[in-house]
Amino acid sequence: MSDADKQEHEAAELVRPYVITGGRHLPGEGQFSLITLVTAAADHQQRPARLSPEEQEVLRMCVGGYLSVAEIAGHMRLPVGVVKILLAALSEGGYLVTRPPEQRAPVANLQILEEVLNGLRAKFG
Repeated sequence: MSDADKQEHEAAELVRPYVITGGRHLPGEGQFSLITLVTAAADHQQRPARLSPEEQEVLRMCVGGYLSVAEIAGHMRLPVGVVKILLAALSEGGYLVTRPPEQRAPVANLQILEEVLNGLRAKFG
């Protein structure tokens, strides 16, 4: 591989994410996390021709059911930020349905747990 070929290859890797996203910015912090679940909307499961090849690929993957943002990024071998931008564009167009991750359960009160443990020890030895 000559120096010119190597430089051209490196330049292509730098430009590609910008070209894929069309220069769009990352969506807001709360819109997509790594574990946000995404699926294709029921009325948009056919791939429209006006979408980019990457957007069409995301739609194709999401037709089968819910996938997390991290899974989509892994399958597409793209950075998570690029995938979030694609997902935001598809969501705005009505092509995707998102489901936020489940909220964590509140942490149990340690004092109550200790009282239960002491009661069990007193009763059963």
